[in-house]
Amino acid sequence: MGFLTIGELARRTGLTTRTIRFYSDEGLLPPAHRTDAGYRLYDGASLARLELLRTLRELGLGLPDASAALAGAQPVATLARRHAALLDEQIRVLQLRRAVLRAIARTETELDGVRLMKDMASMTDAERAALLDEFWDEVMGGLDINPEFAAGMRSAKPVLPDDPSPEQLEAWLELAELVRDKDFRARIRGMSEAHSAARATGQTMDAPFEDMRDQWRGWTTRASAAIEAGEAPTSAAGQALAGDIAATSGKSAAEVADEIATGTDARAERYWQLMAVINGWPQWPAQVPAAEWIQAALRAAG
Repeated sequence: MGFLTIGELARRTGLTTRTIRFYSDEGLLPPAHRTDAGYRLYDGASLARLELLRTLRELGLGLPDASAALAGAQPVATLARRHAALLDEQIRVLQLRRAVLRAIARTETELDGVRLMKDMASMTDAERAALLDEFWDEVMGGLDINPEFAAGMRSAKPVLPDDPSPEQLEAWLELAELVRDKDFRARIRGMSEAHSAARATGQTMDAPFEDMRDQWRGWTTRASAAIEAGEAPTSAAGQALAGDIAATSGKSAAEVADEIATGTDARAERYWQLMAVINGWPQWPAQVPAAEWIQAALRAAG
């Protein structure tokens, strides 16, 4: 290969002559030769150097780092690690911004709430935990709640990994918005008051939290299977389940139906679904359809 002009380099690489001239002026692409008139000429090694320089720039390296790599002053691997770390941080910031924008679009947040949404996205784990603690303080404070049940509710804290996925960020923003919602707080406060009132009348509310959860999971699993099979709440399967639930509770079917209705709320279920996304826990199937089917079965049983 003979000498190449800047124009020929541009045609071979797809770069503009202005860019190549800039690299040459900055010392990144020294000419291999000059004509008697002073025009710069380049050779095959120059072409290879220019291709490498373009690759480094496309990877995002700045001119100082690219120059250091070409000069051998810095190993390319070292520069790549450093730049990858910078890109990781930029990606994290961009993911956070995207999560905030999606949350704003989803909730139709007005201008005065945009800053709050951004602040919630930037919270630390300790700040997220404090927000949840304040929520539970309000919805359970001053009430006679089964200590094990209360501890179970409070124990789950949203902990985002150092590199959260967009879904985890969006789940946190939705959860933060949910626990700040006055209507949701009032609904959970109502559930807590019903729990406290039941304890005041001597009703059995002190079963270990894990036992309560496992018992309810067994009932909803049976209800879900019946729903999947196309069974109505008035079917034999529905009435058998209603009988088992009433017998276990020691109350009438209608009373149990009322209690289940008090404790059934799609937003409360969403709270735990979001917590699972944030913390990377296995996601439980939706329980509300099964709970509503059980209520219908109990009411049909009288």
